[in-house]
Amino acid sequence: MSQKILVLQRSAPYGNSLARDGLDYVLTAAAYDQDLSLLFMGDGVFQLLNNQQSQEIQLKPQDKALEVLPLYDVDKLYAVKEDLEERNLIADNLTVELTLIARSQVSDLMSEQDKVIGF
Repeated sequence: MSQKILVLQRSAPYGNSLARDGLDYVLTAAAYDQDLSLLFMGDGVFQLLNNQQSQEIQLKPQDKALEVLPLYDVDKLYAVKEDLEERNLIADNLTVELTLIARSQVSDLMSEQDKVIGF
């Protein structure tokens, strides 16, 4: 039976493995037909930037990995609007299409899930 799982991406794409671990979890759970939602919040919104130049630090660009999510039927993507604004990021310049939600709506989104997992 499919569970509704919300994955919180709160970490910047580089500097530690949390962002990559979160994405790996999503791709693995999607292979088992789980009902997944992905919420980018805090510094996690930096994962959404286009044209990440991570070759110099010898890491795969996170933005390219996000582009495969639709192939795994992961299409419920959200970002906290205030977190984008606080970091001067513009929704039109992001790698994937997503729904912007207010910080005050995060708890409602969480309450709709069977599980919430943070990275």
